[in-house]
Amino acid sequence: MTVTSSTSSSVPYRSPAPGTSVRRGSGEAPGRGPGKQPELLRADGSPVRVLVVDDESSLADLLSLALRYEGWDIRAEGDGAGALRCARSWRPDAVVLDVMLPDMDGLTVLGRLRHDLPDVPVLFLTAKDAVEDRIAGLTAGGDDYVTKPFSLEEVVARLRGLLRRAGAAAVRSESLLTVGDLVLDEDSHEVWRDGQDIHLTATEFELLRYLMRNPRRVLSKTQILDRVWSYDFGGQANVVELYISYLRRKIDAGREPMIHTRRGAGYLIKPAG
Repeated sequence: MTVTSSTSSSVPYRSPAPGTSVRRGSGEAPGRGPGKQPELLRADGSPVRVLVVDDESSLADLLSLALRYEGWDIRAEGDGAGALRCARSWRPDAVVLDVMLPDMDGLTVLGRLRHDLPDVPVLFLTAKDAVEDRIAGLTAGGDDYVTKPFSLEEVVARLRGLLRRAGAAAVRSESLLTVGDLVLDEDSHEVWRDGQDIHLTATEFELLRYLMRNPRRVLSKTQILDRVWSYDFGGQANVVELYISYLRRKIDAGREPMIHTRRGAGYLIKPAG
């Protein structure tokens, strides 16, 4: 769902009526249904805390509603002074911060915020889209930048990435396989890397599952053929190479590689870095 700021040239959005749900374009609420990702928790097991700071109450309400669907604890403030008071007493795990506030600009808020919470991730939210504005926000210590209009899905995904890097842990269940920032749900057949959905075919999923069940272990082509395809390919083990290449395009493209080749031995998966 794309959210449009009333300060932009687009048609202003309206906040949902009480009791209604924010919906994705696909018909699912953010963070629920088939796209639901592992819940993120603080070190003490409680839900992560996100502070939303925006003087447009309808936008802040809509964004807060979407983030609550993730199972997170949300508080919203409409100005810089309120945001700083809340941050000092509540100690959020991440902050969504509008650059344009009525009492002080977001860069000033960020500077003061860093005195009390030097490591808290901050996602700037603004109608400004000039390169110099982005550079100013990131140079001032912001961790990421989203411009209005924005999609709720994008904000959620970026926050998940920031929270993971800051140390928030995903709830583990028997159906989840995790290697580094790669998560596979054996029940729902969903895969995420660094909070981003990765869509796999049935065969790609089975190959990745086999690799993730054996992290850091070199698996030969013969072992993979026997486990994933369950019958003899008549020595045509190049099908393994083909599907490993498919996985690499989806899992490793644009990221630090996790899938590795050991010449003459086979393949393995391990955390990046």
